[in-house]
Amino acid sequence: MNTNDPRLSELLRESRPSPQLPPRFQQNVWRRIEDAGAPAETGSWLDALAALILKPRLAFASLTVLILAGSLLGMHEGSRAVHNTAEARYLADVAPNSLH
Repeated sequence: MNTNDPRLSELLRESRPSPQLPPRFQQNVWRRIEDAGAPAETGSWLDALAALILKPRLAFASLTVLILAGSLLGMHEGSRAVHNTAEARYLADVAPNSLH
């Protein structure tokens, strides 16, 4: 078997035709490369904050902080509600007629 057979090489090349590239393909590739290297347009500070928070690592940390803050706030509010209920029951037991 001769691996340098020109007829075999020609047959193999013809069996795998290369597709035609779209018009101005190379120009579009270079334009996309230049656009990727260009600095992003600056938007509002809110857009920058949203882009920062939506990164996976920061999104997970932000979600954790929000859940922790919500839990602590809920515990605090629950504690106040229990305290108010206990205070009202105590006053109702000690001086039942003074509430009305």
